[in-house]
Amino acid sequence: MKVIKNEAVYFLTALMFFTRIPVPFKVPYSKEIMNRSQRYFSWVGLLVGILNAGVLFVSYHLFNADIAIVLMIIFSVLLTGAFHEDGFADVCDSFGGGYNKTAILTIMKDSRIGAYGTIGMVLIILLKFFSIEYLLDYSITKTLYIIIIAHAYSRFLAGTMIYTHQYVTDIDSSKSKPLANDPDSTLSLIIGAASFIIPIFLIQDWKIIPVLLFSLCGKLYLGWYFKKHIGGFTGDCLGTVQQVCEILFYLGTIIIWKFI
Repeated sequence: MKVIKNEAVYFLTALMFFTRIPVPFKVPYSKEIMNRSQRYFSWVGLLVGILNAGVLFVSYHLFNADIAIVLMIIFSVLLTGAFHEDGFADVCDSFGGGYNKTAILTIMKDSRIGAYGTIGMVLIILLKFFSIEYLLDYSITKTLYIIIIAHAYSRFLAGTMIYTHQYVTDIDSSKSKPLANDPDSTLSLIIGAASFIIPIFLIQDWKIIPVLLFSLCGKLYLGWYFKKHIGGFTGDCLGTVQQVCEILFYLGTIIIWKFI
């Protein structure tokens, strides 16, 4: 029972960190709990994906595909507080306007959004909209699964940055605090991977496997890019990995469904 209770605390910690879903009771907090909550980052993504898919499904039958997608995006932003989108915008501003590590990190911790961030957000939302619209033309049922898998898998990939790259300490106090390595990192990776493996088995479309690799390439490239320019990652970088890998999952699925 103690193990179950501890795992529930870890999950709820991740849920409170990444969403605005209210938890009706007080959850204990410590650095160790926060570290171990990493294993459930992708499970929060699974929940977010399921809720988004539900909104899309209902709205699709009430209105049409275009309205349904917009309503789903609005719901997602409200559900997560635009947590990852904010990170993506900060990265666009900082790497677009910064000329060295110090400048990049200084811009990144500025709460204001600039031209690069605004343009980046507009483009990525448009790309998300048209990608899902294209997928819906093939199959609404499979598209719902794709959305669920994309949310879980993209958060899993973002979480792996903690194990593969070094956290970059800001010149001041950063908005996003580092997460130390989970002492049970292997177990955490297995638990995290289950969040997207289960829906893949449910959909039983094995052509999705190459899409996982396609999305992984986005994480590998961004990891290389961040390391080259600032020596590692920040919390905003993790948000960027999530957003980019989610989009790549949609695009990869389009390629697979169209040509294979």
